Amino acid sequence: MSYKIVVDSCCELPEELKKDSRFEIVPLTLIVGDVYEKEDNEDFDQKEFLEAVAACPTCPKSACPSPERYMKSYQTDAEHVYVVTLSAQLSGSYNSAVLGKNLYHENYGDKDIYVVDSKSASCGETQVAFKIMELEEAGLNFTEIVEKIEEYVKGMNTYFVLDNLDTLRKNGRLSGVKALVASTLNIKPVMGADNGSIIQLGQSVGIKKALAKMADYVVKEVVDPEKKNLMITHCNNLQRAQSVKEQIEAKVKFKNIVIMDTAGISSMYANDGGVIVSA
Repeated sequence: MSYKIVVDSCCELPEELKKDSRFEIVPLTLIVGDVYEKEDNEDFDQKEFLEAVAACPTCPKSACPSPERYMKSYQTDAEHVYVVTLSAQLSGSYNSAVLGKNLYHENYGDKDIYVVDSKSASCGETQVAFKIMELEEAGLNFTEIVEKIEEYVKGMNTYFVLDNLDTLRKNGRLSGVKALVASTLNIKPVMGADNGSIIQLGQSVGIKKALAKMADYVVKEVVDPEKKNLMITHCNNLQRAQSVKEQIEAKVKFKNIVIMDTAGISSMYANDGGVIVSA
């Protein structure tokens, strides 16, 4: 059976999959004050964006794709369409994708379309997309894949350490986290996800210790790593991503390890230097 995987632009994809006809990235829009408003697409310039954020006194924001834009991505000859969005707790992208599905059915009739709330972001979405591809290539039917992906999302873990939590805080994405004093005392929280909402797992003094603690969480909580991909995304700091990879790899062995730089939406929330891990 032919299939297509639609992801929103918070999902990082390796370069080879960006050009793969089985994939389509639906862009969110990035907004920085009155000076920057662009779609998060293949023309995204991370350096330009980070400079705009640093120079602007107001917090950057994003706008999710319209239901009509999602509906357009479902207009394909592929028999199965899977849609992976960032957590519904963090964005309206999931709801927009579902509305797009409803619009498609109203206008074009039946089609197997499954919208996945990744309950994550960035490389967490990538993990879900990879799993869908694996299951499709293994020949499972649509119903079986939907059931397995629902279970997969429940068992997936996402972690991150950021130099700067201002964007998350000012955009109301840390509502479930107690007051943070990271910027004052150089305390760097290790963050994770609980059913799609951001939680604080621990903290350390300084970024190096926080990254090491995050690596320890990955090692401690992963189940059957030899059957899984380890995915690491970084915002403009490959050295940190490589360090986290080496610390994890020294203790457990994964099937495969993928390191990617953040695209626009992930860059907005991670800020310069942030590192995100999914396992």
